[in-house]
Amino acid sequence: MSVQPRESAEKPGKHPEGQHQHPKSDIEISQAANMRPIIEIAADRLGIPAEFVLPYGHYKAKISLDYLASLADRPDGKLILVTAITPTPAGEGKTTTTVGLGDALNQLGQKAVICIREPSLGPCFGIKGGAAGGGYAQVVPMEDINLHFTGDFHAIGAANNLLAALIDNHVYWGNKLDIDTRRITWRRALDMNDRALREIVTSLGGAANGFPREAGFDITVASEVMAIFCLASDLADLQRRLGQIQIGQTRDKKPVTASDLSAAGSMAALLKDALAPNLVQTLENNPAFIHGGPFANIAHGCNSAIATKAALKLGDWVVTEAGFGADLGAEKFFDIKCRKAGLKPDCTVIVATIRALKMHGGVAKDALKAENLDALKEGFANLKRHVENVRSYGVPVIVSVNRFSSDTEAEITLLKSLCDELGVECVLADHWAEGGAGAADLARTVIGTIQSTPSRFKPLYPDDMPLIEKARTIAQKIYGATDISAEKSVRDRFAELEAAGFGHFPICVAKTQYSFSTNPDAKGAPSGFTIPIREVRLSAGAEFVVVICGDIMTMPGLPKVPAANSIELGADGRITGLF
Repeated sequence: MSVQPRESAEKPGKHPEGQHQHPKSDIEISQAANMRPIIEIAADRLGIPAEFVLPYGHYKAKISLDYLASLADRPDGKLILVTAITPTPAGEGKTTTTVGLGDALNQLGQKAVICIREPSLGPCFGIKGGAAGGGYAQVVPMEDINLHFTGDFHAIGAANNLLAALIDNHVYWGNKLDIDTRRITWRRALDMNDRALREIVTSLGGAANGFPREAGFDITVASEVMAIFCLASDLADLQRRLGQIQIGQTRDKKPVTASDLSAAGSMAALLKDALAPNLVQTLENNPAFIHGGPFANIAHGCNSAIATKAALKLGDWVVTEAGFGADLGAEKFFDIKCRKAGLKPDCTVIVATIRALKMHGGVAKDALKAENLDALKEGFANLKRHVENVRSYGVPVIVSVNRFSSDTEAEITLLKSLCDELGVECVLADHWAEGGAGAADLARTVIGTIQSTPSRFKPLYPDDMPLIEKARTIAQKIYGATDISAEKSVRDRFAELEAAGFGHFPICVAKTQYSFSTNPDAKGAPSGFTIPIREVRLSAGAEFVVVICGDIMTMPGLPKVPAANSIELGADGRITGLF
């Protein structure tokens, strides 16, 4: 599996070349931030009494679940989803736009709250770098957020691996449940890119160490525990879902669950504190919840439902994001998160850059600075499909162009003209260079769209559609595929899951994020292809069915030159090189 590439070294900024660009790196801007104590942010901006704010140092905190439960009768604010075109090495800036839009709404006198995902250590040390926004549209403290933060990922990994340990321990001490060790499907988890752990053999070294068997690791963000964490509504629901996890089968092929191993209680205990959402602030001292972080190419790609629901009770406007392009993150946000959490999005912002659209039109990365109207027009097909896909859910759409210094006036004019023909409003944004002020036009457009165009949100498919037809519907209606392909074993697995009572679950597709197809090199808006389904996995606790397509993997590897090689710690304790 590959993860989203690190953004280009060229940063966004207004044309002409160099105007409004600043020499500071993202981490230097973050380290110069004038942060307010998080207790003040909670009280002054959200009205949360200090006794319900659980500080982790001065600038980050968790908010009491008991306090959040007391907000149930409050009306919800408006929910805005930020998504993007298909990612390219040219950079799009989805998180940066999420933060910039939230800051802009607050600058306009609105009470807005941001909700984003926690970064994984894997991409931070791999090829992507940090994931807390960029330029003057960041959440802070950036180093804390990108590294250990409040320990949520460590707790999720510990809960996952406790279950793995309990499985092997049960087998070692007599295997009362008659677990077939050849059919144990539960894998260990580590929040790091480590290809050497994808497939391993455990329990070597003799009888005292247990029974050797094949096993493996997933990155923590791909763990079912992460998905459960992000979809659970409260502690009781968390424990219920953990108990439903199926870890394998008995010798007569009956499912074995975490509850059968009496594991759910202890797993939930490890996650008790982590389940409370994390509150931090933007560079402009606006509130931001950062909680949970599943990848959208191998999981459902959204921050926790608890954080989003809390923000909707505490703010009038909530700006959230879903990972990678709209074909993955937005589809799963609509069909999994909104379906399961009872959310109704009011507006969607699709982030694009002229650079990325030209790359979808066939331009190489090193030639993106040159004006190329033909490539822009060709690459627009990618944005067009994403816009049409989101509209199919009944949600109003706005295109936000994250502007780069190399964008020419002719390219901007062409892109606006193409959007006009599509009937979608196109707004230029300069929040990377100017913070919230640079996204003021975008914020006004969002407010006006929501006030004038009510959302008629509906999921893509009904609960009672057969599982294989749900997968086919996503492939055809969202990806533009002709059909899906599946071996008999895959079709049999779909039928088996339906017979076991899981046919009403939504589908979570795992595939490359770099294309609508399963070929990462097929840019633009490819058509006439087939989506090959190689495996089907039940996530009984998360309550969805994972469909593995193409050659996607659930444990990434590091690149030849990992980002970790550029990170340094100075004698004064300051980190450099972290994006």
